[in-house]
Amino acid sequence: MDGKNRSNIKIGSKVLVVEKQNQRTNNLTEGIVSRILTNSKNHPHGIKVMLEDGTVGRVKEIL
Repeated sequence: MDGKNRSNIKIGSKVLVVEKQNQRTNNLTEGIVSRILTNSKNHPHGIKVMLEDGTVGRVKEIL
């Protein structure tokens, strides 16, 4: 599943995110969602989340 719809993402989900500084290289970081930061129902670039380790990025894939 892709991470463009907020309804697909739950706290505790394992996801792949792209951090702001990695958007050009598309390096993905794997982690567990601790907070959902985007308020809208969907976002064309992915829902912004905070992972348990403090990493903030946009969800590219839900594992």
